[in-house]
Amino acid sequence: MANSEKTSDKASAKNSAKARRPLFDLDLLKAIVMVADCGTFTAASARLHSTQSTVSQKVRRLEEMAGHKLLDRGSRDVRPTDAGETLLGYARRMLALNDEMIEALSGATVGLTVRLGVPEDFVGGPTTHALAMFSRKHPQVKLEVTSGLSRDLANSYDRGDLDLILVKQRRNSREAVATWPEQLRWIDSAKNPSIQLDPVPLVAFPPRGLYRDDMINTIEALGRRWRISFISSSLSGIQAAVADGLGISLLPARAVTAEHVVLTAKGGLPPIETMDIALLHRPTADPVVKELARALSRMFGPQRR
Repeated sequence: MANSEKTSDKASAKNSAKARRPLFDLDLLKAIVMVADCGTFTAASARLHSTQSTVSQKVRRLEEMAGHKLLDRGSRDVRPTDAGETLLGYARRMLALNDEMIEALSGATVGLTVRLGVPEDFVGGPTTHALAMFSRKHPQVKLEVTSGLSRDLANSYDRGDLDLILVKQRRNSREAVATWPEQLRWIDSAKNPSIQLDPVPLVAFPPRGLYRDDMINTIEALGRRWRISFISSSLSGIQAAVADGLGISLLPARAVTAEHVVLTAKGGLPPIETMDIALLHRPTADPVVKELARALSRMFGPQRR
């Protein structure tokens, strides 16, 4: 009987300890997150539409509950302590979950998610304009857009990770919903040209990257020596390397900037017409996916027959 009473007392004490644990108010957590993000109590109070003293009181209350100093208050700014960094990580997650719960309960649930893949040079401009128009027309549809190399997007599509892809591919290499010819341009630096160097330096994507073999085969067919001077998987990296005079490259016409000069057939470099822009989705795709495909198609005009 005595053992039973001791067990009961331990359980009661444990439950009592749990009951005394602080319950962190989301309003307090929001205050410290804003202070940490803004760097000052003054800026945080303005963002929270509150007074500086109120925000300061909330942070002090939170420090009392946590039992630790959470912010180091300097003369110019405030910084989280080690304990503050730990708390901020949980605070952000709790606030995000709260927002997610409110959204779900408000009836603004997403009816369908469409996973789209586009090459890096299609991010922005007409593409985002088309996606924004589509989103306004279908607010219940969640768009998940991934950008990257065409080969990586195609692999993701084949694995079933993407519903719709816009990629560059060799002409007639695989069946697509629609295709358009990809206009390519030889480019060099406008300020520090490299075309006359021997061997001619080439700025290229990594092995198996687009346009790389076309560049090499063309230069060799002209009887010129070549070397790879710069490799990047990023379009912006290729553009910058050419602009700074590291070598010539072959890129889509839309990727030519004011820092480049286009090399034409008069300079001995023939046009390359081996690539297509291709739009792919599965025959069984949701009608919303097919509608998005049609919206993207309008960016390019009539397709190749």
